[in-house]
Amino acid sequence: MADVNYEIPEIQDEIETPRLKEGASAHLGPYPAQEKHMAPLGFPAARVEDWQSKGVEKLGELLKKYRSLQVYLDICVKCGACADKCHYYLGTRDPHNMPVQRAELMRGVYRRYFTPAGKLLPGVVRAHDFDEETLKKWVTYFHQCSQCRRCSVFCPYGIDTAEISMAAREIMDSIGVGHKYTTEIVGKVHTIGNNLGIPQPALKGTLEFLEEDMLDTSGHEIRLPLDQPGAEVLLVAPSADFFSEPHIQSLMGYAKVFHQAGISFTISSYASEAANFGMFIGSFDQKRKIAARIAKQARELGVKRLVVGECGHAWRVAYSFWNTLAGPWDFLDPNYPVPQHICEFTYDLYKKGALVFDRDANDDKVVTFHDSCNVARATRMGDRPGGQMMIPRELIRATCNRFVEMDPDTIGEKTFCCGGGGGLLTDELMELRVKGAMPRVTALKRVMEDKEVNFLGLICAICKAQFSKILPIYGIPMETVGGVHQLVSNAIQLGAKRGIV
Repeated sequence: MADVNYEIPEIQDEIETPRLKEGASAHLGPYPAQEKHMAPLGFPAARVEDWQSKGVEKLGELLKKYRSLQVYLDICVKCGACADKCHYYLGTRDPHNMPVQRAELMRGVYRRYFTPAGKLLPGVVRAHDFDEETLKKWVTYFHQCSQCRRCSVFCPYGIDTAEISMAAREIMDSIGVGHKYTTEIVGKVHTIGNNLGIPQPALKGTLEFLEEDMLDTSGHEIRLPLDQPGAEVLLVAPSADFFSEPHIQSLMGYAKVFHQAGISFTISSYASEAANFGMFIGSFDQKRKIAARIAKQARELGVKRLVVGECGHAWRVAYSFWNTLAGPWDFLDPNYPVPQHICEFTYDLYKKGALVFDRDANDDKVVTFHDSCNVARATRMGDRPGGQMMIPRELIRATCNRFVEMDPDTIGEKTFCCGGGGGLLTDELMELRVKGAMPRVTALKRVMEDKEVNFLGLICAICKAQFSKILPIYGIPMETVGGVHQLVSNAIQLGAKRGIV
């Protein structure tokens, strides 16, 4: 058990609605950004003098820009359907972590300045000023939302509290009240090309080391090419895949798939990051700049296809927004979707007979699968058969003999968040992350005890990082966590006769 000085939620037989505990997580909040984090992104380096009026002005701008935001602020009837659906409320018991109550922090300001009743009779309609007390609650509770959208699944009106949270963060950034973790990461992408700030020489050295490791363990010369012009595919992976366990196991799985299929690919040092933290701060401009790096490099390298690695929100931004942010992609091969998820890429090759798997290679594992929020709820892959809820499961079944689903009420679009998404994967919010993970850990422990599951398959870099840190606190070994392409890496038969690619 990790040495922590806060209460760890009790794992339950059934996830029950907890009793309210006002202010239970009011002491939690992100470290404020400094000038060196804010200025490179074009945000005020410190809180502006007229921040109240500027904040209200920004809210008005967003209401005009995003019609959905005003609809979400207008139509809530306080039915309570979302109240116990947030993992942070279930873990902290703080009523401000009920989605309806969190959104009310913005609704009160909206009513005060943008509705006739709020202007004339603010107390009657629960309108309130955008003042110091309100801003403090915004900073605290809009950074206790991972934008997972579980609440929207249960809302009878489909209100998307994540969009309200993103708008609140954009307003705070615009008045100089930013979050260090997210702004620092976006700045690293703009200057270096990835979230972790890995420079080109270090990235090159890491890839060469992994090539040597794969040669030693497999006997095959498997490449991880960097900045290779003329490659067919540009692979855009989350930067964690280059850096730490269990992420690098998935990266080696990607490389083995390309090697066995005989498809040339490259990684870009200029655009080595699939993740797009611009979404977490609600900034279209930041999202666009990050996506534009990928488009620029794809053109310069002359690739024909784009494949995104195992990262939940990276896939959401790529699938839902790349065309708007960085399109058109008319220089790519029209026979392949833009973008293509690595699981989709691998599954297609497997179905064509280009890959052969030995399920027995993973016989030490009884596997379950965690649906990542931004895949299960935010992207359905449109008309692509099965989507990203079916394809990873099919890859697990193709590479493992034993696969077990978790509780049906906690999978698919009802999946519980890992607790670390939405820009909250930072140490100052560790208590929140531990408590927010409780619902998912409850479902995981149940299937581990009932079905002897010992491996949690994932297709999201944030989920891997969160569970690797959080599960040991709950008494579950870190080795339980791994990517779907880690299973692929174990099972793939290199040198086996290929079908037609």
